[in-house]
Amino acid sequence: MIAPQWLGDAVMTEPLLRRLAARGERISVAALAWIAPLYRAMPQVAEVIELPFGHGGLQWSARRALGRQLQGRFDTAYVLPNSFKSALLPWFAGIAQRVGYLGEARWPLLTQRLPNPRKDQRPPMVAFYSALSGEPGTQADQPRLYIDAAQAQATLHNLGLAPGAYCVFAPGSEYGSAKRWPATHYAELARSVHAAQGLPVLLLGSAKEAALCAQIAALAPGLCLNAAGKTSLTQALHAIAATKFIVSNDSGLMHVAAALGVPQVALFGSSDPRHTPPLSRHAQVLWLKTDPAYQPALDCAPCFARECPLGHTRCLQDLLPSRVMPALAQALG
Repeated sequence: MIAPQWLGDAVMTEPLLRRLAARGERISVAALAWIAPLYRAMPQVAEVIELPFGHGGLQWSARRALGRQLQGRFDTAYVLPNSFKSALLPWFAGIAQRVGYLGEARWPLLTQRLPNPRKDQRPPMVAFYSALSGEPGTQADQPRLYIDAAQAQATLHNLGLAPGAYCVFAPGSEYGSAKRWPATHYAELARSVHAAQGLPVLLLGSAKEAALCAQIAALAPGLCLNAAGKTSLTQALHAIAATKFIVSNDSGLMHVAAALGVPQVALFGSSDPRHTPPLSRHAQVLWLKTDPAYQPALDCAPCFARECPLGHTRCLQDLLPSRVMPALAQALG
């Protein structure tokens, strides 16, 4: 399988892999280096092949060279990204069956081609990926991840934390600021959580989000441990699995928490929880778009923009921390 390059999308491929494994397929996943650790938390994956590719460009020669190394190893390839370049590796490897959605003029590279619905008509992403299995009934599948208990204990020891004795905030979003709840709101929530439950806050994110997390920590002095950019993806999985709860934007770590079954509150702004919800009975979603009491109504949402086109990001600015505490109580209940 050729994996997506976004963390959240990768989580939502797990039900597809579970279906393939259940019918006897031995699964190898080809994934970019920053996504590969996620697939090691899926026991149905027999092998993870780390791809030596980066963002941008076809990297034709590198893909062809790796494809030649893989020749004769696989019978079927499932190509999950919609890009032309993602279908090149199975083609170079001469894999007989190459399954994927049509897109980017890659018709010659695939042997089994599913029509790609328009973005405004696309089903939830779990169902979108699971349809590649050719089996019906993909709507209710929930992604699952599994953590090595001994490794998780070592991670918590290194962070100076005990299971269930802290909470996690994931305030970043790789996609853009239109999906990020304000730092001031996160800081106010940290103060409220500490006052109500006495819990320290572990701030998780990539190195790109370290400054954002530092800002939150500075606004809530003494209440936060900023681990953004200081933990690997595997260590972040361990920390999320053992937290009492997590609060996050619509992000990859939101989907990780859902797949680990952690109580969570997910904050949506420019994106649409009907399309990419956290699939967990322990998840609570807050989205002003569907709140009839919020006026004037958010006719602009979901815009799916990286930055607010109107310049106000009202969908997140007006989602106040006071609304999160009752949602947390529901998630924990």
